[in-house]
Amino acid sequence: MGETWSSNCPVSLADLRYVTVSFRGFDGKPHTGELVINRAYARDIVSVFHKLYTARFPIEEMRLPTTADLNAHPTGDGNDTSALVCRAARGQTRWSEHAYGRAIDINPFQNPYVKDDLVLPELASAYVDRSDKRSGMIFPGQIVVNAFAAIGWGWGGNWRHSKDYQHFSSTGN
Repeated sequence: MGETWSSNCPVSLADLRYVTVSFRGFDGKPHTGELVINRAYARDIVSVFHKLYTARFPIEEMRLPTTADLNAHPTGDGNDTSALVCRAARGQTRWSEHAYGRAIDINPFQNPYVKDDLVLPELASAYVDRSDKRSGMIFPGQIVVNAFAAIGWGWGGNWRHSKDYQHFSSTGN
């Protein structure tokens, strides 16, 4: 996991689980992805990705983030669906839900974080217009939102002051 976890993180290794899940790639073919998630949610997350696989929802990539990913400029060259990353919440000093293994980002390029004029990844501004529906995008009422809602997780696309279309978490933050 490189620097995505350290002893300074707010969750111990004993409270995390490594899971593999099947997903449909943008090529329509089956692939195996890997996530590190809080152990309290591991079974639920596996069931969510089973639903997404069955519904043929496309995911471009799903692998454990590396130290290089953490240090990369947020241009959008990667499109990795991932969970655990020990970091602060965007623009804050408190821990992100990702730091606890209680959040997942799906297809971040097609589902950017948007606040005022800020778009992350930076090259994903073409996906800010949610009326132009394209493969891999997440929308209200769609299988992705519904599958996470079924396990009690909230979606960043419902936030009021910003939108984080890629983001799902156990707390809704």
